[in-house]
This record gives sequence, structure tokens and C-alpha cells, in this order.
Amino acid sequence: MIGAGLAGTEAAWQVARSGIPVTLVEMRPVKRSPAHHSSECAELVCSNSFGALSSDRAAGLLQEELRRLGSLVIGKADAHAVPAGGALAVDRGRYSAALTAELDAHPLVTIERREQLELPPTGQVTVLATGPLTSDALADDLRRFTGRADCHFFDAASPIVEGESVNLDVAFRASRYDKGDADYINCPMDKEQYLAFREALLEAEQAELKDFEQESATFFEGCLPIEELARRGEDTMRYGPLKPIGLWDQRWGDVNDRDVRRAKRAYAVVQLRQEDRDGRLWNLVGFQTNLKWGEQKRVLRLIPGLENAEFVRFGVMHRNTFLEAPQLLEPTLQFRCRHNLLAAGQITGTEGYAAAVAGGWLAGTNAARLVQGKEPINLPATTMAGALTHFISEAPSGKFQPMPPNFGLLPELPERIRDKRSRYGAYRDRALSDLAPFCQSASAPKVAGPATAVL
Repeated sequence: MIGAGLAGTEAAWQVARSGIPVTLVEMRPVKRSPAHHSSECAELVCSNSFGALSSDRAAGLLQEELRRLGSLVIGKADAHAVPAGGALAVDRGRYSAALTAELDAHPLVTIERREQLELPPTGQVTVLATGPLTSDALADDLRRFTGRADCHFFDAASPIVEGESVNLDVAFRASRYDKGDADYINCPMDKEQYLAFREALLEAEQAELKDFEQESATFFEGCLPIEELARRGEDTMRYGPLKPIGLWDQRWGDVNDRDVRRAKRAYAVVQLRQEDRDGRLWNLVGFQTNLKWGEQKRVLRLIPGLENAEFVRFGVMHRNTFLEAPQLLEPTLQFRCRHNLLAAGQITGTEGYAAAVAGGWLAGTNAARLVQGKEPINLPATTMAGALTHFISEAPSGKFQPMPPNFGLLPELPERIRDKRSRYGAYRDRALSDLAPFCQSASAPKVAGPATAVL
């Protein structure tokens, strides 16, 4: 198993729980990546959120599928959840430490801290789960193996501030439309403040891309830096992460009074989401950025309520590598030209934490089945996990880009349901029903088998 991120951690666990010894190779801390801050397994380098928790949402359905499949990574996320409205967010420090401890304690898991410079010999069952930050040496070998140039886009992480440094005389606690508890801190802006903030973003100095080729830097549309959103138009941020709709400070008056609502409503709102269990750390939602650190402090302190913000982590930008999966992979996540080599996680072209875990579950399960002489499984395309793997293996050739979980990937229902919420509920019910046979086979760990290593 190459790579101890979300996908590699899940894959290693699924192999070990099948009774097969597994060697998990992780280059940290021997070699650092541009985005990681620790050597823990399954470190979350961007947001601490797995997305919507409700199973009638795409991300929430994928999480529920993984729970039923016996996912270690999602199980630990549930155990280390922090308040986040309707989302599953975790205390990222405790979460990664718990997963690392779980793997360290398993008698069939061996973690080797070294850089994997090339793909292992063809006779070994291997799972490639190096994520979006695959090391240069391995990426070069992978390019030689596939005969194709690697794809990449540029991704960025949001800053984190100390909760005590947020001015709650200006900011307020609320969730959008008052759904769930008041789990977000909201920093409201009037039009003048918003325009001044946007202008500061546009004028702020960018950090150099250092090891990456600036002329080939392209952004993933689902995770744009905040300064890139600002460049795309005066109102782009207000229709994205700074959307004010559904957020109201009770100190402004009665939200049901139309005149009060018109006079007091915010022009834009910056949201902060809780990072840790104790509520001491908060990340700026949607504020991925590549500004220089000094510029981040100057510009972000223009946000009302963050005038004296203390930054625990500034935003960083890094390259994400992913495969031309439609040309290379089966829906089982096996390489077409080498069936005992599998890939999992963001390197396959899926986007999002839960999607990486799903790939890890499938690749780990199939790696174990290959060692046991069994046929690999193929998850139904009517499930969110199966829809993702079918998409990345069957997408049209051309401009392949990473895909997050979404209901548009699922086959249409037998009968059209116009109401969106009811339609999503029907997708969920069908997915969980079709997943049930696979959940039964994943319900219990197996006893230790022959000492066959899966790298």
C-alpha cells in the first residue's frame, strides 16, 4: 500500500481485516509534502469537513454507504466529530492521531516510513494511494508505466484562526436558515466593506508557486482560491462562499419584519467553521488562498469581526496530481494493463474526502480478494460509491477533471420525481438497498491468513 492518506488508510485496514498482512509505505516524515503539517495517517490538509451529513445529500449518502460497508475512516470521523451544522466535520488532530494509533496497533499492519521511488515488481499486489501530492520520482515512474503525461491542477487550503480572537460583538453564531444548532461564526459585511475587501484581495501579493510550473497552473473549479473568485467579478464571492442568504443576527431585530430585514440584512457574510472539539480553532469557509502569509493577515483582518484575528495556520497552495483514469482503470480500480495494481483516492480523479475513503475501501477490498484468489467486486452504479468509480473509468476521453459525489452521476429513477428532496430520498433508498449484499460480506473481520504481503 503506497500512501497513508484517507484512501491508503482505509485500504490498508480493509486488507488487514481480511486476515492478510499489509505493508503501508508513507514518505512522511522522511520527506514532507508541500501541504502536510504532520506525519499522521489520514491527515486532512484542506477543510476539516466531509460535507453534508444527511443521507439525502450526495456527500451524506456516500458517508452512509461507507458506514454500512464497515469503513474505519468514516467510523473514526463519527467518533471525533465537532459541531458543524448539517455537516460531518472532525477535530482533525485527534482524528488523524486515532487512525494512526489504530493502524499501529493492528498485528497485520506494518508501516514503513520511506519514499517509494517506483512501482513495486509486477508480481506483488499493490494499491497506489499517493493522493494529489504524489512525489516527483514516483510520478515520473507512473508516467513511464502508463505512457501518458500526468494531469494536474492547483488546489489551496483555508486559513485557521483562534476562536478567542474573533470579535463576537460584530460576528454572530448561526447556521444558515437556522438549520441545526448555531454552529458557524458569521462575519457580516455591508456593501462598502465588501467592496473594500474585494479590492484588497485583488491588490494583494501572491505567493510564488516554487516547485511548480506557473505557466501550467490551472484551478479545480470546485476549490478556487478566494482571490481567483474576486477576480471573476464583483459579485462572484457573494454568490459563492460569502453568500448572505439565510443568515441573520438576532441583534438586528425580527427577521420576519420585512422592513427590518431590508434595512439590516448583510450584503455579504464570511463564515467560520469549527476545527476542533473544544471550539478553539476555526477555519474560514471557502477561503482557500495563495496570498503571501503577511498579505493574508493584512487582508483577512479587514473582515468585520476578524480585526484582531490570530492565525494558527495560513492558507497554502499546492499541485494536485491525478491519473487519466478513463484510459487506465476498471470500475474495480484495477489498472487495465496490470490487474494486480490498483489505484485509490484523489489520484484516480475523484474529489472530496468521502470519495477518497470510498476508493480506499474498494481498492483494499479488491486487493485482498486478489490475494485470496477471488474475483474483484464491482459496486453497483446506483450507489454513490459505485457511481464514482464507474464515472472515472468510463468518462469520455478528452478534458478529464476530478469529480465530487453528486446525484447527477446516478442512473435515472424508473419514474421521474419532480420534488428535488423526494427525488434525492429515492436515490438514497435505491442506493442503500442495492448496497445491502456488499454490506453483509463486509460485516466481520476475518482471522489471520497466510503471510502474503500487500504493498
